[in-house]
Amino acid sequence: MTISLAAEPIFHIGSFPITNTLITSWIATAVLIIISLFLRKRIKEVPRGLQNVVEAIFEALLGLMDSVTQDRAMSKKLFPLIVTIFLFVTTANWFGLLPGFGPIGIYEQHEGHEVLVPFFRSTNSDLNMTLAIAIISVVSMQVFGIIAIGFAKYSKRFINFKNPIMGFVGALEFISDISKILSFSFRLFGNVFAGEVLLVVISSLIPFIVPVPFYFLEIFVGFIQAFVFSILTLVFIKVATLEPH
Repeated sequence: MTISLAAEPIFHIGSFPITNTLITSWIATAVLIIISLFLRKRIKEVPRGLQNVVEAIFEALLGLMDSVTQDRAMSKKLFPLIVTIFLFVTTANWFGLLPGFGPIGIYEQHEGHEVLVPFFRSTNSDLNMTLAIAIISVVSMQVFGIIAIGFAKYSKRFINFKNPIMGFVGALEFISDISKILSFSFRLFGNVFAGEVLLVVISSLIPFIVPVPFYFLEIFVGFIQAFVFSILTLVFIKVATLEPH
């Protein structure tokens, strides 16, 4: 049984390593794109089958966003970003639970020991991936905030020379936004990586029947982490679009 904190490179393109988590992210992205193209070509005015399911999910998500933004126009504007984060993180989390993700790979020599390097691994068990999504979320907060109230008003959240107390609060606000990147990325990474370790340990100790409840637990955790990530992004963007006072 081997547990690696870092994603393992499978091959290289020049000096750029292609890791097993990156390959899984490509697969998850490709699946979402294929489903989207399939639905777009078969879209009907009266939804049926898969279209009906997707529309019901999207309508529920849009209604949930309305409860946060209190503005249908803003919800529609933010919908592509928030739902893309939700769908990608959920899909990537669930792909890591599929059979073959972990046990199938190649054996390599590492420090005198032969270890298994899996071809596929849960995307969000790689801190690089969760950090990238967190940066996108935090940068989006700043962009939507500037678009909503203008650069001059938005900058007052961080810079205020007229009032020393508000100047100190602005510095704290800046630190808070930076810390959002860390909290977003480490929360998602920690939960997914811990789940991966849990399944590896349980499957190694008792490979039959006993791991099944833990798989269902990880399915739930994968969904909840995607939901929390996307909803927090929405809440922070909403706050960023309000004028500082």
